[in-house]
Amino acid sequence: MRNQKHLLEGIDIWLVALYVVLVLLGWMNIYAAVYNEEHQNIFDITQNYGKQMIWIGTSFFLAIIVMVIDGKFYAAFSWPIYIATMLLLLATPLLARDINGQKAWIEIGGFQIQAAEFAKFAANLALAKFLSQLNIKMEDFDTKVKAVCVIGLPFFLILAQNDTGSALVFTSFIFVLYREGLSSSFLLFGAGVGVLAILSLLFPQLYLLVGVGIITALMFMAIPRNWKNFFIVCGLSAIMIGMVMGVNLAFDKLQPHQKERIEILLGKKTDNKGAGYNVNQSKIAIGSGGFLGKGFLQGTQTKYDFVPEQSTDFIFCTVGEEWGFVGSLVIIILFILLLLRVVFVAERQRSAFTRIYGYGVASILLFHFTINIGMTVGLLPVIGIPLPFISYGGSSLWSFTILLFILIKLDAYRLQILR
Repeated sequence: MRNQKHLLEGIDIWLVALYVVLVLLGWMNIYAAVYNEEHQNIFDITQNYGKQMIWIGTSFFLAIIVMVIDGKFYAAFSWPIYIATMLLLLATPLLARDINGQKAWIEIGGFQIQAAEFAKFAANLALAKFLSQLNIKMEDFDTKVKAVCVIGLPFFLILAQNDTGSALVFTSFIFVLYREGLSSSFLLFGAGVGVLAILSLLFPQLYLLVGVGIITALMFMAIPRNWKNFFIVCGLSAIMIGMVMGVNLAFDKLQPHQKERIEILLGKKTDNKGAGYNVNQSKIAIGSGGFLGKGFLQGTQTKYDFVPEQSTDFIFCTVGEEWGFVGSLVIIILFILLLLRVVFVAERQRSAFTRIYGYGVASILLFHFTINIGMTVGLLPVIGIPLPFISYGGSSLWSFTILLFILIKLDAYRLQILR
């Protein structure tokens, strides 16, 4: 067993390099997204790109702090970090101002901090700490329940802030549980629930209930007849009926703009001037870029502010318009390389704690990457989550930096066993 002799010993240079490249590309595209001829200086802190420069500088500083701290600290203090973050989430509605119906941002001196962003790495640490215990087995029922509680607490606290997008990120931890031994039937069940939820919004309730009845009859015909199978089929049927009846009830309780976005995505409504405006303009911007793009600072959709939130949630349409298919592909390849490298780093660990944490990093980044790009091209509903390292925003950049560099630090201790 050995200790690090200096800060850079054992660090994964590929992860660091990919991080720096993505952050700098993000800064360049934020500059393009909010470019103002009266404020051409990229270091102008009155503009978003100037503020992002400050966030980038502080993120680099945070990365150094994370690397200076002993790697064993993150395993030892996982639960205190988790508890402190949950308390901050509880306090957020009391401290935050209402912004577009959400009470999720705490103002500190002219800057806004979103506590939900920091809950991601805190929950990841706590989950890794819990699952890496020697007596924990994923096949045990109480293990599943406790793991869901660790993930579910921040999910519901953030949901209470009316920040659905940030809350949904925590569902990505299902991939961590799957890697640690959760049966694939849970993934299939989750996929089935998702499909049934979509069908419940597309077709009349009566048709779906008849379909559930037919499926139930076919299952009874196909399986061996005993009491265990009888209760399993009845349980599945009850869940399907509950989904069919419950989805529409839950849909009715959504905010009007959330309903409209889902209906537009499902093709039940067309509203290119209202709820569908953002996505429609985003697709126009990306499509207008063609193969090679219009060139840096030459995007007309970007320059004339046709796409709202273009430096944050819809930053990818700036990439598509100015850098075209080639530039978009470069960003996507960089993210895929980052995800593959994170998984590779996770798999080479001797420590279960670091392996689990690494898969948590990959799951969070994959969710953000997939959903953000999916919503900008109209394939997924707009739920308002940033593109990691690219979108404007201090809280998200800080959070992703800490999330990634904790893994880099833990990986530097890969010859040791951390618990």
